[in-house]
Amino acid sequence: MTETSEQRKIIHCDCDCFYAAVEMRDDPSLCAYPIAIGGKSDRRGVIATCNYKAREYGVRSAMPTGQALKLCPDLVVIPGTMAKYREASLKIRQIFYRYTDKVEPLSLDEAYLDVTESKLCSGSATLIAEEIRGVIEAEVGVTVSAGIAPNKFLAKVASDINKPNGQFVITPQNVAAFIEQLPVKRINGVGKVTNEKLLRMGIKTCADLQRFELIELINKFGVFGKRLHDLCRGIDNRPVNANSRRKSLSVEHTYSGDLSDQQACLEKLPELLMELRSRLRRVDSDYLVTKQFIKIKFNDFTITTLERAVAKDLPLESFETICQQAWQRGSRPVRLLGIGVRFIDEGEPGRAIQLDLFD
Repeated sequence: MTETSEQRKIIHCDCDCFYAAVEMRDDPSLCAYPIAIGGKSDRRGVIATCNYKAREYGVRSAMPTGQALKLCPDLVVIPGTMAKYREASLKIRQIFYRYTDKVEPLSLDEAYLDVTESKLCSGSATLIAEEIRGVIEAEVGVTVSAGIAPNKFLAKVASDINKPNGQFVITPQNVAAFIEQLPVKRINGVGKVTNEKLLRMGIKTCADLQRFELIELINKFGVFGKRLHDLCRGIDNRPVNANSRRKSLSVEHTYSGDLSDQQACLEKLPELLMELRSRLRRVDSDYLVTKQFIKIKFNDFTITTLERAVAKDLPLESFETICQQAWQRGSRPVRLLGIGVRFIDEGEPGRAIQLDLFD
């Protein structure tokens, strides 16, 4: 690791089943049941999140509600109230700012904190994380898990280790030993297809990946090879960006078998759209969706992206139209298919907001 990353003290805070936790806080009787926040099964609903009792049945976020009910017939599905979740999120963020002004929110329930320069708790990031978690539970009524590490990548990995309501510390001295045993599938960006490719190369852990030179990984994985090379060694020099605001949100899948034609692509859109809608529910209300887009990578690795002004409520039909137009640019089997939206950040300082003529 570089000297810069060693000097940092980064905390990644991640609320435990946030929406469900807020609902259980407001109605303690729900704690005894498997519950999920999501849409109705008869309306192509999708699960936004669920509590840990529901997860024991295999229920997961972005899963169709109908499928979740098959796995767990006793599942209590709650429509959810975004205003309530945003209020809780704002309180949590205000607590973060008591400890540092270097806060990078990732969503309503997740953020990075840089406490390198903090003198609170004798300058101990571990004690700061413990205190933050205790204050949030006392004042907001939900639990938070935390990871403490010298950089963002390791902190995010660490926050998932002792969930729920726990924390895990990776000190600079322990980075090498920790990263060697870490499964490569825990690296952000390593999805199912990439993990399968790595397994075929005999790579299961970061220690296995460290045997490969940078040029080898770039040859096999393109620009992502550089990121694999760095992260498998625990190197991540990205700063916590307190001014970082999202410009877009997308979901994409690389398929192990190419999608043979336009119709095959259209058949994958409902699944992608459900996942996109689920992720959009977690985005701050300051973001105004202005465009929707399709990304296609053909089997010859050429990429095309096509966007248009957003259709109200993001209907499937609007994505189908864009997909048909985008596919015709290559008219060949498809390796990767993605859909997304672009934002205007109405909360950005200095941004002029255009008001509706008839408001």
